[in-house]
Amino acid sequence: MYYIVTGAAGFIGSNLVKALNDRGENNIIAVDNLKQADKFKNLVDCEIADYLHKDDFLDKLQDGYFDGLVSAVLHQGACSDTMETDGRYMMDNNYQYTLELLNYCQNEEVPFLYASSASVYGGGNVFKENREFESPLNVYAYSKFLFDQIVRRRWHKRSAQIVGLRYFNVYGPREQHKGRMASVAFHFFNQYRADGKVKLFEGCDGYANGGQLRDFVSIEDVVKVNMYFLDNPNISGIFNLGTGHAQSFNDVAVATINSLRTAEGKSPLSIAELQQNGLISYIPFPEQLLGKYQSYTQADISELRKCGYQESFLSVEEGVAKYVDRMLKMVEKN
Repeated sequence: MYYIVTGAAGFIGSNLVKALNDRGENNIIAVDNLKQADKFKNLVDCEIADYLHKDDFLDKLQDGYFDGLVSAVLHQGACSDTMETDGRYMMDNNYQYTLELLNYCQNEEVPFLYASSASVYGGGNVFKENREFESPLNVYAYSKFLFDQIVRRRWHKRSAQIVGLRYFNVYGPREQHKGRMASVAFHFFNQYRADGKVKLFEGCDGYANGGQLRDFVSIEDVVKVNMYFLDNPNISGIFNLGTGHAQSFNDVAVATINSLRTAEGKSPLSIAELQQNGLISYIPFPEQLLGKYQSYTQADISELRKCGYQESFLSVEEGVAKYVDRMLKMVEKN
């Protein structure tokens, strides 16, 4: 029996493959599109049974090649670029492809865990898994939103587990290939090492410079939640996956810089001290993001708690410190 992980060479997908390996599961079909070839590095330390291009995989799936051979599908593959303007590509890749996988899993009674997104909430300030709070601001968010609606429409007919996880701002190892879509922690780490300072956006939507708030969640916690649902195939639903506690971009910058300072044998500094010393500066807010930017997100995780997940989540300070330590070890290794 196989576990199928789509987007397996990507950020979240590769972390899930590694987590399955850590549980003794090596019979994994890794599905991805390696047009961006450097993503292969995320799988070098992983054990898989086979790799398939996403189109070849879908063909084999529809031809019945995997019938009766699948333990679960963890669908992480998608175009995650929120600035993508090709709506047809986005809907084919994120919506239609996901729908094909859902149909297969329901026909074969296979658990289906898929990546939704906190972007479905748009510019609202209530982040609860109810239709009334959902208002996507871009076509990426709409592709995720629309699939969630299909899941809801089919809810009473489901034959196997369906779990949609609305990821908030995920950060952590194996995201280096994402370029500008990588987490701010990743960018701050590289900025500080290159220039001795980091740059944040000036304030917008009534927030002070660097004061916009997001629910930053460590990939470590994202993996734990995915594994929890794999272990509990009787639980289905669409769930927020964040910490439930919003923190500012300034908090991420402070945590990143101070973790690096600690590694250099220097004392940590307060936000005011970092600003006074020019270690944190602010740049104008990009015009192209006006009206398309979530200045505040904070996951309501009450539904996740109700279904039995009771593990604590890492704070920005805890998670970023771990991430910086991991990145420094990678730098030393290379």
